[in-house]
Amino acid sequence: MDLNTVWFALIAVLFVGFFFLEGFDYGVGVLHPFMSKDDKKRRVTINTIGTFWDGNEVWVLTAGGAMFAAFPHWYATMFSGFYMALVLLLLALIVRGVSFEFRSKDANPKWRSLWDWMLFVGSAVPALLWGVAVANLIRGVPIDANMNYVGGFFNLLNPYALLGGLMTLSLFTYHGALFLTLKTTDDILVKAQSIAQKLWLPTTILVFAFVIAGYFATDMFTRLGANPGVVPIIAGLALLLSGWFVKIRRSGLAFTMTGITLAASVVTVFIGLFPRVLVSSLNDAWSLTIYNASSSPYTLKIMTIIAVIFVPIVLVYQGWTYWMFRKRVSVNSELEY
Repeated sequence: MDLNTVWFALIAVLFVGFFFLEGFDYGVGVLHPFMSKDDKKRRVTINTIGTFWDGNEVWVLTAGGAMFAAFPHWYATMFSGFYMALVLLLLALIVRGVSFEFRSKDANPKWRSLWDWMLFVGSAVPALLWGVAVANLIRGVPIDANMNYVGGFFNLLNPYALLGGLMTLSLFTYHGALFLTLKTTDDILVKAQSIAQKLWLPTTILVFAFVIAGYFATDMFTRLGANPGVVPIIAGLALLLSGWFVKIRRSGLAFTMTGITLAASVVTVFIGLFPRVLVSSLNDAWSLTIYNASSSPYTLKIMTIIAVIFVPIVLVYQGWTYWMFRKRVSVNSELEY
């Protein structure tokens, strides 16, 4: 295995971590205004992710940095082509971060309600846009022979991409509801269980609709063949099993299943792309690959040495953080947000 493939796989791992961790972050933010009208109970939902949300976002920053260093042409083409979508994503994330900090600065109910809904917007928009981005990544975008994106913003808002956006929004929200069943108590726990039960069916329909649409809108399945392999099958089975575990009140297993669904789905996307990193809808020969979009072998070698040293440290630190803040949050807890 060459270093180009190693870094392609490592970026896939970073996106797996991001979608798993930030997925429930976004989901909790989307659900936050609907969990309760009581201010203290709303604060409970925010505090379930209050110690994690900013750390979870580091995964995508690291993935972006790895793309920039290992595959600079991929980074340049995608970030310039998706520029308007990325600006919207960034603005939503700014609103989201500000809502965490500003909400409790004033006890006025109208002030707190405003930032509750800003948290909703700042979570729903990225959850939607990530699905749009992934769908366009595998469907293909207009890239010319010089690796330049030659489309416009509305090229990205095609029916398949919008379906992908609705799918990730629903899946992240479902994932977030299950996270709340693991981190809350009493009325909030019951509400989260009820929401998870209601979300499972529409989420499952959207996920399978996206998969079916992929047969017609992308070349992923023709590349993978009639048998797409075990990874996408695991993703589908895990999602189906999560519904059963929700029904029998096995929240931990249900959350694990949605995590497996998200992880296996990301892996499936990268398997379908390989060795490409960005598909050209104009001519497949103009697609960016792990070879024509990569840095020099020396750069990849130095990056690999650094990653071997520091990635395990980061994983241990974040694992320790989740272990330290593993307890459930209740209205009797010390609430910050």
